[in-house]
Amino acid sequence: MAKVFFSVDVHGANSVWRKWLRIPELYGVDALLLCGDLTGKSLVPLIERGNGKYNAFYFGKNWTLQKGKETDEMEKRIQDAGAYTLRCNKDKILELQNNPEQVEKLMMQMIKDRIHQWMEMLIKKIDLSKVDVVVMPGNDDDWEIDDEIKSFREKGVVWCLDNVVDILKIPTISLDYVNPTPWDTPREDKEKGMKKRIKKLVNKLDDPSRSIFNFHAPPFGTMLDLAPELDANKKPVIVAGQVNFVHVGSKAVTEAIEKYQPLIGLHGHIHESYGHDKIGNTPVVNPGSEYGEGILRGYIIEIVDKKIINHWKVEG
Repeated sequence: MAKVFFSVDVHGANSVWRKWLRIPELYGVDALLLCGDLTGKSLVPLIERGNGKYNAFYFGKNWTLQKGKETDEMEKRIQDAGAYTLRCNKDKILELQNNPEQVEKLMMQMIKDRIHQWMEMLIKKIDLSKVDVVVMPGNDDDWEIDDEIKSFREKGVVWCLDNVVDILKIPTISLDYVNPTPWDTPREDKEKGMKKRIKKLVNKLDDPSRSIFNFHAPPFGTMLDLAPELDANKKPVIVAGQVNFVHVGSKAVTEAIEKYQPLIGLHGHIHESYGHDKIGNTPVVNPGSEYGEGILRGYIIEIVDKKIINHWKVEG
């Protein structure tokens, strides 16, 4: 028997990445997957006041921090929750406010630096001759991180996009794109385009029914794709005092799984909709995400004779 650990949507959280790297020693898995939405979304300045103190706003609160240990600990907390930090003075803040392109360039360099640091941690922590490791971007991730991940292929990290890769000898196809979202993220496509992308990947398989579909977009109409309905201002719709949830996954993904009946569908993207479901005979899973709280969510999948015999959720 062999075991896979599948996780998603880490969004830059150092704490979650460190926990993910410990999974092989804790659970004895043979393959480790982190698929989709690797990078963070915000930059938090720590502003020097000139009197041995810094100001910061995060976790919904204004903080006044003593230079040294107190500031160091807050910076770590912020980075562990997925954001990027910048120590600077008020003049630098004004400069950045007047130059959005500079902010974007700075943020992108921080994103790439963190991905590179993570990959360095990975190759030091895990014996890649014994554990298959897949690291895949998702719809929220900028294209510039792809080369950072690819640069570690020679050291044993698996790049899974564009081609079939074997995960514990099971052919696997992967897709980073999702159907359109309100947020206009880098890797989105209309359902027609999603269908074409999936078909192109499936055509590379000898037998889709004996493969794994690793698609970041969850299948529409399942327990994996329920998210708050949003109004025109991108605010949750409230019905009878409760947030109204609707299906937001990809119909093209559902159709592909219905048609080809792979061994399992691995999905993410919708943080709130963690759990498992079935499409025909195919189990589909979404670990969900609580990266901001430093919680790692994942599914362990047991494989015997190239067949999925069990799967269950773990978190911590």
